[in-house]
Amino acid sequence: MSHSLTNTRVIVQAARGLLFFVVFAGVTSASQIGVSPMRVTLSDSQKIGSLSVRNAGAEPVTMQMEVLSWSQAEGKDILTPSRDLLANPPIFTIPAGSSQMIRAGLRRAPDAQRELTYRVILQELPTTQNPDFIGTRMLMRISLPVFVLPEVDANPVLLWQAARTPQGALKISLGNNGNAHIKIKNFKLSLLYSAQPWVTTLQSSDYVLAGQSRGWILPVNAENPTPPSGATLQLVAQTDAGDFEVELLIAP
Repeated sequence: MSHSLTNTRVIVQAARGLLFFVVFAGVTSASQIGVSPMRVTLSDSQKIGSLSVRNAGAEPVTMQMEVLSWSQAEGKDILTPSRDLLANPPIFTIPAGSSQMIRAGLRRAPDAQRELTYRVILQELPTTQNPDFIGTRMLMRISLPVFVLPEVDANPVLLWQAARTPQGALKISLGNNGNAHIKIKNFKLSLLYSAQPWVTTLQSSDYVLAGQSRGWILPVNAENPTPPSGATLQLVAQTDAGDFEVELLIAP
């Protein structure tokens, strides 16, 4: 399914971490900024959330906030500008060794049936450089998830699948048929009902939003070959909603 994006500013990003750094050879390191907590959960009874942004660096840092609606399509995150949340202050400067409290407030009613998802983007703004400075300074960008609980109980409903790709790799797919997100931290796969041991693990920090799906492909490993179609796997996943354990039959 495709959507026209004409005249709409759409940002597509991986959103796999809450803060990240872009570092190249000869480029100065990014500012030392920490945020707590790492995400915000709002509801009809909790319409305002707070975040503390701390500057552990030796220089003041100026940051600008932007609120984006967060959706997913074909396993990718899509961010679009939104006025559903009000984040204050929109621009602020944090002195070295100090912190700034920011607040995100809900400006609309929660959805009756499904969790709403947003991201607050904190973008470091450029400052006047020392005239003796030589090189390039990369600016920090922090992406924070915001979840708005629906009026009904919110839970993910997970459907795991396993299949071999035409190249012989193993693909693990997860569909979330619930009304709330799930964050996969890691999962472990082992082969059941076989005398030949096979175990593999995969680290992850991926979100699967309500009604969406995502897949992971485990590459072919000559020393630890992918089990054949028809074999049964045990999958143990660690998530932000607890641990899940399922048995999967590998489809052709």
